[in-house]
Amino acid sequence: MTGPTFMDIITAVLSVSIEVQDQEKALAFYRDVLGCQVRVDAEPWPGARYLEVVAPGSPVGIVLVTRAGGLPIGVRYSTPDAEAAHRALREAGVTPHQEVLYTDFAPPMFTFPDQDGNMAILIEGGD
Repeated sequence: MTGPTFMDIITAVLSVSIEVQDQEKALAFYRDVLGCQVRVDAEPWPGARYLEVVAPGSPVGIVLVTRAGGLPIGVRYSTPDAEAAHRALREAGVTPHQEVLYTDFAPPMFTFPDQDGNMAILIEGGD
């Protein structure tokens, strides 16, 4: 297995997270006013609520997170191989924020900054 090339590190945009002050108020707006549907409402660890909504027919979700929850705020992309993508990005001069993270509740992933410091989250699979 050779892993992804620079052209196929990212295979899809999964979701974009935005910071909200109150997740219940944000959910009421996105669901009840805009008509989004809840895709995921989970607590990966105590105090961290992952709340993802999606517009009908859209594959890309909107993740409503609070800064206090500790979940990364940025664009979530899928990749076929997180370890290979991590290596390819380092070879391209990108400094990931950490090594690939392995957990019991999510696929392998890591975060990295773009050229302006915006956070990107790369998640293995998911598309």
